[in-house]
Order: sequence, then C-alpha cells, then structure tokens
Amino acid sequence: MRTDGIRARQRERTRRVLLREGRRLFADHGYAAVSLAQITEAAGVTKGALYHHFAGKTELFHAVLTAVQDEVGRRVAAVADQYADPWDRLVAGSEEFLAATTDPDTQRIMLVDGPAVLGWNEWRAMDQAASARHLHDALAALMDNGAIPRQPVAPLVHLLSGAMNEAALWLAASAGPDDLADTTAALRRLLGALRAG
Repeated sequence: MRTDGIRARQRERTRRVLLREGRRLFADHGYAAVSLAQITEAAGVTKGALYHHFAGKTELFHAVLTAVQDEVGRRVAAVADQYADPWDRLVAGSEEFLAATTDPDTQRIMLVDGPAVLGWNEWRAMDQAASARHLHDALAALMDNGAIPRQPVAPLVHLLSGAMNEAALWLAASAGPDDLADTTAALRRLLGALRAG
C-alpha cells in the first residue's frame, strides 16, 4: 500500500513537470518548433515516461491548453465575483478576459497555437467549455432581470465571444501602448449597446 502511494505521487510529480516544461517550451518557441526530445530533456524524464502520461506531443499540448484556459477562467471569475450586480460582473469579467489574454504566453498557447494545433472544431469546443458557458449564463441572467432585452442567447454568446477572441488576437499583434485601454473602452460601448432602455 505504501509503495503504491509513493508511486502515485511520483507519477503525479512527473505529470506536473511535463506540463510545466511543455507549457514553458510551447510558450517560448511555439508548438511546431518544440520536439518531444526537448520536452523530455527539459523535464528530466524519458520518452517512455512522457508516453505513460500522454499519447504524444498533441495530447500534452491539449492538457497545457486546458490548464491555460482554466487559469484565464479563474482570473475572470475572481474579478467578476467582486461585483454583486450582474451587469457589473459581465463588464468586469469581459474586461478581465481581454487583460488576461495580453500575456504573450497565454496568447501563443490559447489563441495562436490552440486552433492551429487542435483544429478549429476542437478548439471551439474547448473554448465553449471554458468560457462561453459562463458568458451564456451571465447573459441569460441579465435577460431574466430585464437588463438586456429577451432574445436568443446562443447567437449573442457567439457574437460576443468571437468579438472578444478577435480583439485578443489583435492585441497580441499590436504594439500600441493604448491599444488595451482603447479596446476595453470599445468593449464597454459594445456591451452598453445591449442594455435595455
């Protein structure tokens, strides 16, 4: 029993190291430029150890992307949850999403390599699970309390999610010192146009 617990901890430690080193390498060099040999060398493990946890580089990248999306989601939720009013939560969470995606590592893994490596459909499914569901719930709640006129929620979710993802991609390529502030102000105006009255 005791050796099983030790082995389980070692396996979990190996998995964490592979995720950490894979993330660092993918962020620094991009998915295409990173080899399995580089990952295993950086992690200090054999290829067999990597294959014990992941079917290959793509599966490791999927796990890294999931972790990045989870971190962004937690960051957005932490900011949004500071507000009692549902409208303020929507605006603050949306603004925080843009701020979170200005991190170059997040941009490369989540917005640039994610769709390219996994394919558009897989990436969209992950995005849907990670953030679009929360946006759907927030918009539905705002319709329920009358802050936004009642309408089909799904198209609005896709429009807003697409706009924010596109803005995040644009910010990744922009170099202007005011680009984030300008984009946040534009997002506020866009969201404000949804309000009833």
